[in-house]
Amino acid sequence: MLSSRLTQSGLRKTAAAIASRRALARSMSSFLDEYDQHVAERAGMANGFGVAPKPLDAAQCSKVIDELKQDPNERLLELLVHRVPPGVDEAAYVKATWLSALATGKESSASISRSYAVELLGTMQGGYNVSTLVNLLKDSDAEIADLAAKQLSTTLLVFDAFYDIEAAAKGGSDAAQKVLESWASAEWYLKKPEVPQTMTATVFKVTGETNTDDLSPAQDAWSRPDIPLHAVAMLKNARDGIIPEVDGEIGPLGQIQELKKKGHPLAYVGDVVGTGSSRKSATNSVLWHFADDIPYVPNVRAGGLCLGGKIAPIFFNTMEDSGALPIELEVGDMNMGDIITVHPHAGKVTGEDGSVITEFELKTNVLLDEVRAGGRIPLIIGRGLTSKARVSLGKGEAVDDIFNMPAPPSGAKPEGFTLAQKMVGKACGMKEGEGVVPGQYCEPKMTTVGSQDTTGPMTRDELKTLACLGFSADLVMQSFCHTAAYPKPVDVVTHHTLPDFIMNRGGVSLRPGDGIIHSWLNRMLLPDTVGTGGDSHTRFPIGISFPAGSGLVAFGAATGIMPLDMPESVLVRFSGEMQPGITLRDLVQAIPYQALQMGLLTTEKKGKKNIFSGRILEIEGLPDLKCEQAFELSDASAERSAAGCTIKLNKEPIIEYLQSNVVMLKWMISEGYGDVRTLERRIARMEDWLANPVLMEADEKADYAAVIDINLNELKEPVLALPNDPDASALLSEVAGTPVDEVFIGSCMTNIGHFRAAGKLLAKETKPIPTRLWIAPPTKMDEAQLIEEGYYSTFGVAGARTEMPGCSLCMGNQARVAPGCTTVSTSTRNFPNRLGQGADVFLASAELAAVASIEGKLPTVEEYMKYMDKVNATAADTYRYLNFDELPEFVKSADSVEISEEMKEAARKLDAA
Repeated sequence: MLSSRLTQSGLRKTAAAIASRRALARSMSSFLDEYDQHVAERAGMANGFGVAPKPLDAAQCSKVIDELKQDPNERLLELLVHRVPPGVDEAAYVKATWLSALATGKESSASISRSYAVELLGTMQGGYNVSTLVNLLKDSDAEIADLAAKQLSTTLLVFDAFYDIEAAAKGGSDAAQKVLESWASAEWYLKKPEVPQTMTATVFKVTGETNTDDLSPAQDAWSRPDIPLHAVAMLKNARDGIIPEVDGEIGPLGQIQELKKKGHPLAYVGDVVGTGSSRKSATNSVLWHFADDIPYVPNVRAGGLCLGGKIAPIFFNTMEDSGALPIELEVGDMNMGDIITVHPHAGKVTGEDGSVITEFELKTNVLLDEVRAGGRIPLIIGRGLTSKARVSLGKGEAVDDIFNMPAPPSGAKPEGFTLAQKMVGKACGMKEGEGVVPGQYCEPKMTTVGSQDTTGPMTRDELKTLACLGFSADLVMQSFCHTAAYPKPVDVVTHHTLPDFIMNRGGVSLRPGDGIIHSWLNRMLLPDTVGTGGDSHTRFPIGISFPAGSGLVAFGAATGIMPLDMPESVLVRFSGEMQPGITLRDLVQAIPYQALQMGLLTTEKKGKKNIFSGRILEIEGLPDLKCEQAFELSDASAERSAAGCTIKLNKEPIIEYLQSNVVMLKWMISEGYGDVRTLERRIARMEDWLANPVLMEADEKADYAAVIDINLNELKEPVLALPNDPDASALLSEVAGTPVDEVFIGSCMTNIGHFRAAGKLLAKETKPIPTRLWIAPPTKMDEAQLIEEGYYSTFGVAGARTEMPGCSLCMGNQARVAPGCTTVSTSTRNFPNRLGQGADVFLASAELAAVASIEGKLPTVEEYMKYMDKVNATAADTYRYLNFDELPEFVKSADSVEISEEMKEAARKLDAA
């Protein structure tokens, strides 16, 4: 039987068991001939371990229905029931349309009775099935009406249809009344099994640090939406205790299969788990191997155990969202293959002999409710639905008789609030000057949401599952920066289909070749607001962002809010004056360098200390930075595993930035970018702020988990990140002389000034440089300006390889450096194998990278300073930023755009809310 319960090891057994039935079915179904070929192809993948077949698409679903209309067929019915995605997927529309016709009696079928059609509509979670089920509440056949009520009672994604049901109940519909009473009683939740007292599992231990690139390799990003196929690449690179089937290609499938023979589910256990990018695909891969199928949801799994000495906050959240149970605890006494029993309620782990291995506390008192509900997002939606139904029935909104509600703040009210706490407080509707305290659960309004192209297809799938047909967040933007330069066929399909999907829901879509998500999204921000993005480097230079996996990003875009347990803050306070030759990138690396000196950060993975992990990094002491410069600092908070970042800036650089951005957004409208209404509304909100520029500030008595003071007068030489750990830091004098093979100047950590600086240094060289130099500006506007100013000629003469504006080498999914080489890079992070297989990667400033490209080595401090003397001589010209309100081409286009009164009024209402 082909169903969502297919496992990799069971594919071949299932195929053999039904071989004779298939032979008969094929004689009656042309579709099954085609489908069986697909199943056989997938069964032969992954070195023979097999991959589950894809869910049906809309065209396949139509063929299945057409054949079922002609003759009953058990296999075709099974495919229709179990292999069509729920929500507002295109195939779900086809399925729901036919089932609706059957359920309402407009059509009949020998395969599906009217009552069975109603039941099947109830398995589709929400979206296209809801209106039919609501209408059936008033059906003249009482049994059908009651059956529809039963289906709606377990359907959470009803959105505004709630009010139709409420109206029907008030109009005398007994079936509608039953739905409201069921929701109010939380039967949707209580009928699910409780989290057991004990959970026995076999340990799958990954020692050291596991980053999301290990679990969801960048080179395999194209397959992320295809969860079972992508999971084949999890842990594909050999490491201590991990034995891939094919090193560098196929992960430890045999090892996993052998451990499962012990008869227990596997628990993912690691010293440090899930650092790096915000890839829900990493969670998807872990859960595909270690979790449970979801009935009627093909190729997605939920549940499972993830145990880590330290679990990165974004990864922890994606585990929560997926119904898994993530626990931070001591894992030193757990080894590969051990049989352990986790006692989630008692807070301990025992061995086979019953002895206690370790004890723990769950992160929140709501975590077990999330597991029972199937994830944090279903719990939030369902809990809200229960409260709403109770209010409708006159029972009050409280639901704490059933659910563990987030614990209220404990202790006395703080004497002051940090900048981040005030920003989040404002987004939660708190009165001016108030803030959300650490540990407090809240749901801040998402003003700006970003999505990029290697997570965008997954976000699209999540939006479909959430039955989202329109965004509630004020601005949602989609980019194509990770795949535009070297698109695979699947990427080309994404480039053609995803823009319309986003714009049809009111979002803004960029175009392939435009450049990096952050360089664009930052220019759409509003001061002191809160947002999120499906990229770990969505770190706003003004306001604050809490990056997330694709599931939570979809939730934020669809509902306009985001669940948040408010983190503590760490204050980094700069003082003194920047010394000659020191760049912003050096200040970025000075933060972990200083934390290492203070004992607040370690590079040893076992028992790792990281004061920044899961906390908000709040930076003061650099108030006059340009917003482009401020982003270098906020961007790098991702490498600290921080939950978010704020930077205290004066009004002047923000006013300058927004005046430029208003012109850029108007230029976008003139160039045909959409959604036009969203862009107009954002322009109007920017202009409203510019008319009254007020910024929040931290209170003097605000409390921080730690304070790190950095005296710029004492920072007299560059600071680099050492291979291959962005936390490991060293002064240039400690690594000078290291030979360098390749240099990359690009990524969201760069701006146009960096490329001018590199160009001016290269222009003075009379012979070919000894390294391979990669140049990739962040946006097409930077590229055009650099070409106009002659820098691309300089790069070409030097032999540099100029890349399409975008992420280029940074993610490692497109072009890569040579295996085993030594590289100096301006990119965001340098995890093992990220930029190139076995490459040793130093992270440094664009200026130092340019010098290394010329010298073929890391220079001495003295050599570096001589080069920097040349840069400093023309610094005013070099470090000019793109102010679009000063560029005639953009100003002319902007002057042709008028903002509608409707969008101005919409902006005023949002600002007042």
